[in-house]
Amino acid sequence: MNRTEILHHLTASSLVDLAARADLVRMQCKGDEVHLRGIIEFSNHCIRDCTYCGLRRANRNVERYRLTPDEVVELAVGIAAAGVATVVLQSGDDFAYTARDIACIIMRIKERTGAAITLSVGERPFSHYEMWRKAGADRYLMKHETANPELYTILHPGKRLEERLDALRFLKGLGYETGNGVIVGLPGQTLEDLADDVLLTRELCADMCGIGPFIPQAGTPWRDFPAGRLETTLRVFALIRLICPEINLPATTALATLDPQDGQLLALMAGANVIMPNFTPERTRGMYKIYDNKADVSLEQALAVISRARRRVAPSARHAVLFQ
Repeated sequence: MNRTEILHHLTASSLVDLAARADLVRMQCKGDEVHLRGIIEFSNHCIRDCTYCGLRRANRNVERYRLTPDEVVELAVGIAAAGVATVVLQSGDDFAYTARDIACIIMRIKERTGAAITLSVGERPFSHYEMWRKAGADRYLMKHETANPELYTILHPGKRLEERLDALRFLKGLGYETGNGVIVGLPGQTLEDLADDVLLTRELCADMCGIGPFIPQAGTPWRDFPAGRLETTLRVFALIRLICPEINLPATTALATLDPQDGQLLALMAGANVIMPNFTPERTRGMYKIYDNKADVSLEQALAVISRARRRVAPSARHAVLFQ
């Protein structure tokens, strides 16, 4: 599929037909199973000042928190005990956790659970990625957010898109399963930009892609812009499934925020095959305000969506190993 064809499908083709095509490819290439990944949002501190994100350094309205390493490890043990075989460690770009701190957390989780570990902790020195891979990290999620270099710099003041792409390529070379990601409906984003996002995902040979609509957040420069459109977001889901048949696509929390009733269900019907329930402690969960009214997707809710989609939970999620 070329750029012209992608642009056509972003606007003119039937969404129902496009989603059905993507769902068929998903079934043929990935089967009927939905994989569960348990998220621990262990810190909302961030040194960056991204214009769209509620965790940005300049936002003084956010109550900040950090979980201790012991808390993170015990939460991961709870995830494995719940039958979820992948732990996602997510935070802002918080350098108060040193590379060694995170490496120790990874090793302790591996020793206690044997779970696969996905890191989503932002841009770090390449030596940190190497240390964490040696410690046992399996996957790294770092959204590129937009393939437009100028828009990327507006999103991330003082940063360049090529720096992030270099990091993703380096992670891939270390043997990580890598995930990029797209924000749909960013202020100033064009359909041509979205077509380039689809093509970039293929170029990166991404193992996973997190796709979600832009959702405005109080305390950011973009607080008054409208949210991204559900239909366009679903079209991007379908197109990335069609152009990258083997990729893992999460039905993201942002979709559950935009459409609490059906957002994740519709994503599962448009090519998605992963859901990430949140295992962050109740006392801090509401503080991870990357955007307004962020949905709280529990394990029970994730299982209910999978059932509504008439799909089944991947066996690996039902038979996670827990070492005593």
